[in-house]
Amino acid sequence: MARALFCLSLCVCGIVVASVVTTRVGEYIVSDGDDLFFPQMGTPTTTNTTTSNNNTALNCSVLGDLREWVSPKEVWHNMSDEELMWRASMAPGVEEFPYERKAKVAFMFLTRGRLPLRMVWERFFHGCDRRLFSVYVHVQPEFVGEEEIPPSSVFFRRRIPSKPVQWGRPTMVDAERRLLANALLDFDNERFVLLSESCIPLFNFTLIHSYLTRSSHSFLSSFDDPRKSGRGRYNKRMWPAVTLQDWRKGSQWFEVHRAIAVSVVSDVTYYPLFEAHCAPPCYMDEHYLPTLVTKTHPARCANRSVTWVDWSRGGSHPKMYRRRDVSKGLLDRMRYGGRCGYNGNASEICFVFARKFDASALEPLLSSPGGGSSGMEPCVRVAPAPLFTRCHPTLRGE
Repeated sequence: MARALFCLSLCVCGIVVASVVTTRVGEYIVSDGDDLFFPQMGTPTTTNTTTSNNNTALNCSVLGDLREWVSPKEVWHNMSDEELMWRASMAPGVEEFPYERKAKVAFMFLTRGRLPLRMVWERFFHGCDRRLFSVYVHVQPEFVGEEEIPPSSVFFRRRIPSKPVQWGRPTMVDAERRLLANALLDFDNERFVLLSESCIPLFNFTLIHSYLTRSSHSFLSSFDDPRKSGRGRYNKRMWPAVTLQDWRKGSQWFEVHRAIAVSVVSDVTYYPLFEAHCAPPCYMDEHYLPTLVTKTHPARCANRSVTWVDWSRGGSHPKMYRRRDVSKGLLDRMRYGGRCGYNGNASEICFVFARKFDASALEPLLSSPGGGSSGMEPCVRVAPAPLFTRCHPTLRGE
């Protein structure tokens, strides 16, 4: 009898334990598992008579979550480079967006430290629709100057997780890809322009935004240089993925369409070859992107840059413009001194940015000896509106 009672007790205990375990596992699978993939939206508690109201509230919740996902407000995160590239390489299979999308231009600053010409850019962005642009800054990790940037600045908290960069090394391209990947997390970013701390805009925001977003091409210089500093840098170990006929050279400072940006961050074919076989005197930042775009998106490339730079003196660095160099004549030559193609037509506006400008050039770029509403007329004249003025109210949101 005692043995029978003992066996019965064991059976009862087993049933109780199994019931508890099943319940906990079920909760984990149904609840916690869903949390990994679906946002928590809560459970409607109202009666069936208010179903339509519930659906409206639910749709608003979904839309709010979608906007936060497609256009994140914060740029700081804890993703590794590998995780970041994987996340940024995602591209929608449906071309039409399920919300009203305004094409943004992502201004990506690759800097060593503080931005000496920040006030030029602050004036450039002042009063413009923030739905039309975004700012990203890659800086050396040891830099600690963010406290100088006020909360009202377009640069406030726009520093992305960064790593050390060495001139002429693959780390330079790593930084460029890192900037592109972070900017791609915002699905509203349509055009991506790489800038340095020595760059300035040559026109007002409205003109530049229109020039870039309405172009059917990306602006990246890519050419076949037969010299030792071009084809002479090609390494046969890249064959057959990259042949000598594929090899291209171009300026580091690019502007690209979203489709090209996705190709850059998702590239696992050409990047490893360049990283392994393009070391000084082969400079990866001069060859990787021009070659990649020639291989993957040749029809989208305008084969020219929109950033003015003066290499006429030769050497490994272009001319630096200082305080004494800044004049209306200089800036007008940069703006209107060329002739190029734009969407199949001839254009006198070929450059919308310029470099390299020293920190001493800040005052003459901002000063206005002759007065005027824009504060720039004596030095800068731009059509359709003066440089660095507010966005024209009738053009906002176009």
